[in-house]
Amino acid sequence: MFLNRSVPQPHPNAGIISSKASPDYVGLVKFLMQPFLESPETLSIDCEISQTLKRVWIRIAFESQDKGKVFGRGGRNIQAIRTVIAAAAEFAGESVYLDMYGSNGLGREGMSSDEDQQERSPSAISKAPSPEIKPRDTTVNIPRPIVKPRTR
Repeated sequence: MFLNRSVPQPHPNAGIISSKASPDYVGLVKFLMQPFLESPETLSIDCEISQTLKRVWIRIAFESQDKGKVFGRGGRNIQAIRTVIAAAAEFAGESVYLDMYGSNGLGREGMSSDEDQQERSPSAISKAPSPEIKPRDTTVNIPRPIVKPRTR
């Protein structure tokens, strides 16, 4: 019991995390994605939660015309969405995977973002014909600076 009632007291259940409650991933993804979409009603979200593995798979689909807005410049928007979802999952003691699909299922729009990222990696980019790059000539004698030891 505290004598000074003017100081706010912590709630008795503060700091207790319920391990059985899982965040509302569908609601969270809708809240984060809808501002980027021209037609938010086309957003489709499928959430699969594995209680035994503590993993969550979220699959989203939207019109391919909105892909640029959802990804943002350099993928900043989608990375921010992934970060928020990952933070919510970590708070619940779970790991989350987010896959995106386009509405037509053809080309890049049908790929998950991990596949899309692998396709864009430098090792996967086909090498375009480039001008001949000559190796550096190491036979040239360039004078090196003289370093004198210090004496006291």
